[in-house]
Formats: sequence, structure tokens, C-alpha cells
Amino acid sequence: MDWNNLRYFLELARAGTLHAAARRLGVDYTTVARRIRALEQQSGSPLFTREVDGHRLSEAGRRLLPQVEAMEAAFRQVERSAPVTAADEGLAGLVRIGATEGFGTLVLAPALSRFSLAHPRLVVDLLALPRLVHLSRREADIVISLERPARGPVIVARLADYSLHLYASRDYLKGRPKIATAQDLAGHSFVSYVDDLLFSKELQILDELHRPQRFSLRSTSILAQCEAVVAGAGIAVLPAFVATRDPRLERLLPQQQFRRTFWMSMPQESRQLPRMQAVWSFLRQVADDEGARLLAV
Repeated sequence: MDWNNLRYFLELARAGTLHAAARRLGVDYTTVARRIRALEQQSGSPLFTREVDGHRLSEAGRRLLPQVEAMEAAFRQVERSAPVTAADEGLAGLVRIGATEGFGTLVLAPALSRFSLAHPRLVVDLLALPRLVHLSRREADIVISLERPARGPVIVARLADYSLHLYASRDYLKGRPKIATAQDLAGHSFVSYVDDLLFSKELQILDELHRPQRFSLRSTSILAQCEAVVAGAGIAVLPAFVATRDPRLERLLPQQQFRRTFWMSMPQESRQLPRMQAVWSFLRQVADDEGARLLAV
């Protein structure tokens, strides 16, 4: 069998959809489909079942998968033992990073832009989303999340802690009684997450201090919440690294601070890839460099 066809089979088995496999391989999805058809003709049986949400391995595909994974492992071993030449130097390929919206947009995007400029053969996809990005579904190569992955063959590291505080706009506070204690929050309007769309229990912060009687706006986006607070919609718990960049916001109850943790994970099978090692190390350096900003008090 053609190893190139088997490589496409392996990526589709991992990614689950033609489009996702194509992105990882850097080709058009029609190329992936064509390679899979050629491999199925060679093997004499369908390797995938086509479903509404993607491709799933057939019985023949499940039997083939461990053999192809063994071939891939052998090939990588040969790659690692081969002498490095000048042509091999530098990082190349695709690395997809999943992160929470605020951290990904405000902290990672500028840093990763500089990193990409230094490595022109490397493509970085940044998924800065107000939802959980799933490593198990191959949505990303590296995931930065609010909860530590509990299971699976993954490498996990504690990336950084960050602080959150209560904020309101100076315009909202103007003419209102001073807020000196948690009891003074009664009667105020609040901005927060949409309860039934909350993607992590770590974001259930406001209830630790005060159960609001009224929400003026709720959003799945922390950046949208911040803009609503700036516009005078009410009070919200915001990450310090999001709120402190806007001088129109004022921190309330200075003695009250919340702390959460970012966890970083990637599949064990990827740990030997040079591009993965480089990006992983770079992300840790970014977190170290931004430590004071993340834990602003």
C-alpha cells in the first residue's frame, strides 16, 4: 500500500472529518477524499462509514489503524535518529492551539504573531473561543483550558494562575452609593455568562460573592461582557488582564480577589515533534513573561 495514502487514512481517523484532516495535512479536502478512495480500492473494503457529522472507522478501518500507527511510530523513530542537515533546520508545519477567548485574544495572539514571523515555515492556528476546545476530538494540537484534563494519553502542565475582580464603569458608579461591602451589591445590575451555556464550572464565580437579582446582559463572550460593563450596563467579574487595559473601569471591593488556573495539554504522541516542542516551550515562556499582568492586584 502507498504510505502517503495511509498517512491520509491516519489523519482522517484522528480528525473525524475531511475538512479537519485537510487542515492538518495542509491540503484541500478533496485530496483527502481522493486518497481515501484509492486506499479503499487497494484494500478491497470500505475503511470509513460516512455519517452526518463526519467519518467513522469501519470494522476494516479499525483493524488497519493499529498497523498504520505502528508504521508511523517506526517512521518517526527513523526521523529522530537521522542526522540533521542544514535543510532540516527550522520549524515547519501546522500547530493548532485552542485557548479561552480572552487569554487567546489578548495575551496569545500578539505573542504568537511574533513567533510566527520568526518561523516563516510554521503555520499557527489560534482557536480563541468562548467554549471548551476538545483535544480528544483533535480540534487542536495544544489546548489551554480552565480545568485540568482528568484522563487520556496526554501531557499536562500548569501554565499560569490569573486573578479576577469585580469591575464597573466610572460612569455607572457616578451618583450611586459607594460599594464598600458585598452587601452593598444588592440592587445593582450585573453582567455575566449565560448559565446554560457555561463551558466550565470554574467560571461560576459571581455566586461565591453575591447572587444577583437582575442581569442587564449575559453573554458567552468575556470580551462582550467587558464591553457591556464599559458601556455602563452594570457590574461584572472580569479577569484582571482583560479589565485593567481600559481606564474607564474601576475595581470594586479591592479586598475581594478570585483566582483561577490555566492548564495546557497535548497528546503524548506529539511530544517528540520539534514544532510541538517549540510551541509548547514558547507558550510557557509567554505565561512566565505575562505573570504580573495575569495576577494584577
